[in-house]
Amino acid sequence: MAMARTGYSLQIEGENLARAKANEVSVSPKHCMEIARFIRGMKADAALEYLEAVVAKKKAVPFKHFNMDVAHKKGLVGWDAGRYPVKASGEFITLIKAAQKNGEYAGLDTAKLVIAHVQANRGRSMRSVFPRAMGRATPKVRETVNLELILREVE
Repeated sequence: MAMARTGYSLQIEGENLARAKANEVSVSPKHCMEIARFIRGMKADAALEYLEAVVAKKKAVPFKHFNMDVAHKKGLVGWDAGRYPVKASGEFITLIKAAQKNGEYAGLDTAKLVIAHVQANRGRSMRSVFPRAMGRATPKVRETVNLELILREVE
């Protein structure tokens, strides 16, 4: 029997922290890594606002690492390549809201929460098949990602 993967990679303790975690979410790990790099250090409310604009395809997330053949998008400051990772942004929105609720429950002021730590790691990949013509099938690998987020209250 395997233990549930509940630990956080950053061992950080304190009264002014709020955490949230999502294991094996069925979204692109590359998109999640780019979003995590982009929102790290942001105010939680600002990150939520931006990601909601990404879902609406009004603003782009800069792709700094996984950017081979990624087209330029308008409105990016200090960078050109970017995309609109809608599904991954939706998962991050859910995660940030969960962490804010956890902070609210712990008695923190949600307006002062800043993203202290955010990380996206590849989860288990599941083997699957892609049905093709004439009764054949092509194997495919469904990727998952483990997301973790820690918010800190700052004055």
